[in-house]
Amino acid sequence: MKKISHKQVYSLLLLILCAAGANLTVSAQDEKQLVIGQQPVYKVAKARHAITVDGKMDDAAWKDAEVQSFDYFYRGDKPVDKQKSKFRMLWDSANLYLFYECEDTSLTARETNFDARPYLDDCAEFFVVPAPDSVYMHFGFEINITKAAYDYIVLWKYYNNRTIFLRGYNPAYKVEVTYDGTINNDKDKDKGWKMEFQIPFTALSDFQNLSRPRAGVRWAFQAVRQDRNLVEDRFRSTSTLYPIYDIKLDVHQPARFGLLEFTGN
Repeated sequence: MKKISHKQVYSLLLLILCAAGANLTVSAQDEKQLVIGQQPVYKVAKARHAITVDGKMDDAAWKDAEVQSFDYFYRGDKPVDKQKSKFRMLWDSANLYLFYECEDTSLTARETNFDARPYLDDCAEFFVVPAPDSVYMHFGFEINITKAAYDYIVLWKYYNNRTIFLRGYNPAYKVEVTYDGTINNDKDKDKGWKMEFQIPFTALSDFQNLSRPRAGVRWAFQAVRQDRNLVEDRFRSTSTLYPIYDIKLDVHQPARFGLLEFTGN
């Protein structure tokens, strides 16, 4: 019998979940779910110039990107827990590009291991599924400011109301970070950090063949920032591009994802 690769397993799983998710979310929306087609939309411009992923955002292409801010804050009451963040996206024929620009007076990152807990640090997170309806799975990327990465496939509320993370999903993508300040020093005042992603469409396990990126195509997504301000304290505030219902549940709530729409401009 011919062996099935991990990539083929993920593709089959995602096909099944996409079909199931579409049936779950298109009709019979409850009051805590967005109605399909009414989610907020981020217009992803197509890059007109080459992009060098270096965490600096000095390429001409980024001038065409729509800028949105993280306006929804959780777990934070002090002004330092509500620091400003800006988000940008672009695309070309092969890749999706992300840029996080974050004010931060205390740069903090303790995690160094792969597929561990970078979300307890100053960290950028991106959740995406190549379908416009809020299916109950998504690809997740979490990277702290020292580039400790955690990537996975999420099966949200999969069994007994528990969310499952498939850590075996280890795609190839590129991330670079720049920062102004010193990391893990509570005694000084820092200015902030920037993080730039290049995610090949092939990193989505060929699932994008169902909804190939081209002008007019929409995918569901969420962007998140984690903000940790004391080296010896695991507390961190959270901000999101789109609102979530209850931070105690986690940030992976598919019924609150927005949409990204690929444009030709």
